[in-house]
Amino acid sequence: MLFNKDELEEATQLVHRFIPPTPQYVWPQICEKADATVWVKHENHTPTGAFKIRGGITFIDWLKRTEPATKGIITATRGNHGQSQARAAAAAGMKAKIIVPRGNSVEKNAAMRAFGGNIVEFGDDFDAARLEAARLAEEEHLFMVPPFHTEIVRGVATYAFELMEAAPDLDTIYVPIGCGSGICGIIAVRDALGLKTKVVGVVSTEAQTAKLSFESGNLVETDSANTFADGMAVRVPVKEAFDIYSRGADRIVSVSDDEVAEAMRIYFHDTHNVVEGAGAASLAAMLQERDVIRGTNVGVILSGGNIDADMFVSVLQGATPEPG
Repeated sequence: MLFNKDELEEATQLVHRFIPPTPQYVWPQICEKADATVWVKHENHTPTGAFKIRGGITFIDWLKRTEPATKGIITATRGNHGQSQARAAAAAGMKAKIIVPRGNSVEKNAAMRAFGGNIVEFGDDFDAARLEAARLAEEEHLFMVPPFHTEIVRGVATYAFELMEAAPDLDTIYVPIGCGSGICGIIAVRDALGLKTKVVGVVSTEAQTAKLSFESGNLVETDSANTFADGMAVRVPVKEAFDIYSRGADRIVSVSDDEVAEAMRIYFHDTHNVVEGAGAASLAAMLQERDVIRGTNVGVILSGGNIDADMFVSVLQGATPEPG
């Protein structure tokens, strides 16, 4: 067990000092499409528009307590993790340098700057940016914030704690996988609460490192992660996350960019919520498996709503965006 219930309650209390709980709603039109009772966890309603904000709160709190002399942090991101860390670091009086790949979301970059992040573009994808962040951390004496850390997971897990306390009888939860904090948070809460909920990870067909690793039982890197759903655009699996979801997930499914774009349109038309690619992936996967989950209680994690306006317009017009 990754955390016990007391540790999760403590993290939830800490997170709620900074942000309110997010809602989980049962939307009738989505239930009709799935022929199931579907709970949508709205992590697009946080102050940064994504679930990552929770992990930033708990990680920086931990860092302040364990490394009080730290003056600044550095991390790599496609946007949501970077907003989380920049916001929490600024509140703690620390500097934050954020490494993003070239061509990253313009609006996510702007949000990170607004939260106090110093944005540096490097490399063609997240994994190249992650290596540069590690190099600069040593060179500039900054604390390297990894994409996956126990304290980040404990914070992220608070969204799962809210959801499973509100809806403890869920048969299945679908959750997107990037570096893995989201799915590991779900597994941690499920186990701490002694529930039998099946956890299904979701990846892009163009970024299948987590699925290939899960199915082979070994870490499998891919040559590319060429999806517009940038929150899932990861080529290299994170071992610490793999060690958890390889044991705790029921299965991992892949969704195409076309399926993700259609799920984004469904969210907007049926609920009037703006959703980014990775945020819609769990709905896309659930609809792909509607025959499997028909008549059951299902949770889907809407993990973020941070998408550039021009890209969202193209999605609403029926297009599938090209990867950035």
